[in-house]
Amino acid sequence: MKIAVAIDGSENAWRAAKHAIMLAEYLPKVQLEIIYVQDYDKAKDERLLAQSLESLSLKREQKLHPIMALAKEAAVDAEIVMLKGNPSQEIIKYVNEQGIDKLVIGSRGLNAFQEMILGSVSHKVMKHVQCPVTIVK
Repeated sequence: MKIAVAIDGSENAWRAAKHAIMLAEYLPKVQLEIIYVQDYDKAKDERLLAQSLESLSLKREQKLHPIMALAKEAAVDAEIVMLKGNPSQEIIKYVNEQGIDKLVIGSRGLNAFQEMILGSVSHKVMKHVQCPVTIVK
């Protein structure tokens, strides 16, 4: 069974990762895939603010390291999948193409009006992936 969790470094993504690791701990023969999408729009801003490419890479690694450490502590087989582009589109494409059995994703908790205006990665992903989705607040 393949479980994927999409993370972005937020508190809700951390809670989603903990939930996915807990699921993987209790299900037999699970491969956990930790998906991190490098958003081109945000990457440009990060690159301008970062002093070097090494510091930008370190910043991204700092978002992933605690989750990998938690998975290792729980004896869960996990791997990091780095994607580039629009987060919702890349997550949908990856999950559907790789035959993921379960996706866990965090929600930023947008209200209905904010979601209508801004859109929501978790909402878009939930509508278009071909597997069950758990949205963690």
